[in-house]
Amino acid sequence: MSFDVTTFPHQLSHDAYRYFGAHLVEGGVVFRVYAPSAAKVSLAGAFNGWNYYQDWMHRINDAGVYELFVAGIGEWTVYKFGIFDHQGAYVEKSDPYGFYHELAPGYASKVVDINRYQFNDDAWMTKRTTNMDKPMHIYEVHLGSWVHDGIDTYESLAYKLIDYLQFMQYTHVELMPITEHPFLGSWGYQVTGFFAVTERYGSLDQFKKFVDVLHQHGYGIILDIVPVHFVKDAHGLRQFDGSALYENVDESEWGTLYFDYSRVANQTFFLSSVAYWIEMCHIDGLRMDAVSHLIYYQGNRDHGVNEPGIHFLKTMNACLKANYPTVMLIAEDSSDYGKVTHPVADGGLGFDYKWDLGWMNDTLRYYMLDPVYKKDHHHAITFSMAYFYSERFLMPLSHDEVVHGKKTIVDKMWGDYDQKFALAKNLYMYMLTHPGKKLNFMGNELAHFREWDEEKPLDWFLLDYSRHDAFRRYMRDLNHVYTHHDALYEKDYTLDGFKWIEVDNSDLSIFSYYRAGTTSTIIVVLNMTPNAYETYDVGVPEAGVYRELINSEKAIYEGCDMTNYTTLSSSTEPLHQLDYRIRTRIAPFGSMMFIKES
Repeated sequence: MSFDVTTFPHQLSHDAYRYFGAHLVEGGVVFRVYAPSAAKVSLAGAFNGWNYYQDWMHRINDAGVYELFVAGIGEWTVYKFGIFDHQGAYVEKSDPYGFYHELAPGYASKVVDINRYQFNDDAWMTKRTTNMDKPMHIYEVHLGSWVHDGIDTYESLAYKLIDYLQFMQYTHVELMPITEHPFLGSWGYQVTGFFAVTERYGSLDQFKKFVDVLHQHGYGIILDIVPVHFVKDAHGLRQFDGSALYENVDESEWGTLYFDYSRVANQTFFLSSVAYWIEMCHIDGLRMDAVSHLIYYQGNRDHGVNEPGIHFLKTMNACLKANYPTVMLIAEDSSDYGKVTHPVADGGLGFDYKWDLGWMNDTLRYYMLDPVYKKDHHHAITFSMAYFYSERFLMPLSHDEVVHGKKTIVDKMWGDYDQKFALAKNLYMYMLTHPGKKLNFMGNELAHFREWDEEKPLDWFLLDYSRHDAFRRYMRDLNHVYTHHDALYEKDYTLDGFKWIEVDNSDLSIFSYYRAGTTSTIIVVLNMTPNAYETYDVGVPEAGVYRELINSEKAIYEGCDMTNYTTLSSSTEPLHQLDYRIRTRIAPFGSMMFIKES
């Protein structure tokens, strides 16, 4: 699928970025652009006094590819294309394949050397996998609001993030879109530069250094990318050559334009942008936004299956897997379409993971309930395991859940201030012990009460308050337990990795289950009500002595300290179809893990 200008735009390619755009060559820069419906195309910049009637580009084939070599210019040259219609009028356009752009309100493209930076992450790249049998707890970050300590660059942010990731025991970072976008309030989801890292935080080389340094310290990087739509700004892709070259006729629910993936040239455009981030920037994973809109028209199954969208997803993912098998492909898909994470060869869409938005919605609604009513909604917790093995699910508590009046995670919890913290700790133990990989948005670990605002830093001052500091310590310890016990990650997607112990106790709203790995078995108990139990028997799969690994109500987490400090020896009385039991203490809203001593 390598690019061939003689077959473009009828032959799919994944590396068109190596041809289109602005490329430094000996003696100057060569510019290439695709504009089949234009009457003429010109190039303008400071090098010609922004004269759109001087440097005409040469149409080199019938497909509508234009090219021009300009001698004596180099990196950081600022330029735009002038797209002329058949009446002689023109519109100024950014380079669709541009590797760097001016920050809004500017929109000129800039020549940049995409080949200069030399990575030093061979050790990471050699051992990289898709993490199916490894721990993966992703820390989702919006770079502009994670910290505000002067003007942060990609490079300075890298070192700050590394310190924090090491402290908190996360395994990966997911960056909200860092492709160039004119409107900060879009959070990066309304893109103009699909090949361009945003200038807000520095240069392309600085971003590559960001990736490189994180890799050298053992952290993977996932990019949030936007395959469905693009902004309507006049300098962007809309009516690029005087025709609907990139878009179809429908406007999206976000006030943007959908890509027309019935055109091979548009498939090449987006596939090449994805390959660019993987190949040139060493990205480890791609979270693809709003995949349901590529599965169904306008994301609504009642509008019918989006055949061009599905064909594109299959084609793109098959190509990416063939060329970059260790890069994770993650679908943010709210639909119930089948086989999203099955191989394309088996009739699937070819993703590695799918966000479990059903789990997220059911779980949060349950934790918001008055405990009196939880017995009537017991299935909200049990239902996820009824369908879990149909796909490879990832459990997300993302930025979407802490904005637009939805309240933050801790503030969603039922009850007063103390009860909210107790339930939030319970929720996170449930999340970290449920099968599937994990994702948490920045600030969740602080028990953030203010909804996220992209223009404001996180409320780090909350850590001056003991309750919030203790909550973060709990989250850190929970992450440590998760990453250090194979029972909690090794068999996420095999049937022998999870088993309910107590699943039907709706009267007490208590759940218990165990996770099994090669070297460990962990018992989990969740109490969803404010009732306490001095003695409560829990079934265990093996005879032996059990130690409490972590309890959400320990005093160090500012809980009530109703815990199990001594080891528990199993009895041989069967319970819940298991042959053994241990006798525990359960705190109000308490959650705890036990492990069998070797």
